[in-house]
Amino acid sequence: MSYLEKEQELQSMMGQGQMLEAFEKFYAENVVMHEATGEIFEGKDANRKREEEWMAGMSEIHDGGVKAITSNENEGTTMTESWIDVSFKDGSRMKMEEVSSKKWEGDQIVHERFYYNIPG
Repeated sequence: MSYLEKEQELQSMMGQGQMLEAFEKFYAENVVMHEATGEIFEGKDANRKREEEWMAGMSEIHDGGVKAITSNENEGTTMTESWIDVSFKDGSRMKMEEVSSKKWEGDQIVHERFYYNIPG
């Protein structure tokens, strides 16, 4: 399976609401995630906790999708442009657009960096 196909499967699972299942399947134990804010989170446990907290704060996902996916098969990298329209339990609603760049080793993501602006 190509890296592009792996990324497509990951995005498909997320689009079906299987965010934690996708995380467990595709992310390595030593994954490092860089947020657009500059924060760096190391390890699957720390990043799983962040995913669970993000999801626990949501009350409804109104819509979302993928605008573009690409890969560099020789380098083991993928990039995805995606968006989500979500309401939170505090009553706020946000449409977030982001690009994520992933480095793969085999079937696992070992590094991911996010680029986004959160609307004010």
